[in-house]
Amino acid sequence: MVAIKEIPLAQIRRPLPRQTDPEKVKQLMESIAKEGLREPIDVLEVEGQYYGFSGCHRYEAHQRLGKATIKCRVRRAPLGVLQRHLA
Repeated sequence: MVAIKEIPLAQIRRPLPRQTDPEKVKQLMESIAKEGLREPIDVLEVEGQYYGFSGCHRYEAHQRLGKATIKCRVRRAPLGVLQRHLA
């Protein structure tokens, strides 16, 4: 089951380092400041913890804008699913 939630950025763990395109982040910052976030990022909820593996540009744009939360599409998953993402 998938739910849409506003989650504090500080509660989202990003275990895999990603390279972001500064120009894309800048464009997203402008768009988010004007219109808000159109497309939620995807996170896994495993044992009460949130893990983000995609949406790195949207996540970084929210950080730079000083936003406390971000709209997320949350999918609950067992530990085994998280381990496969990290493999």
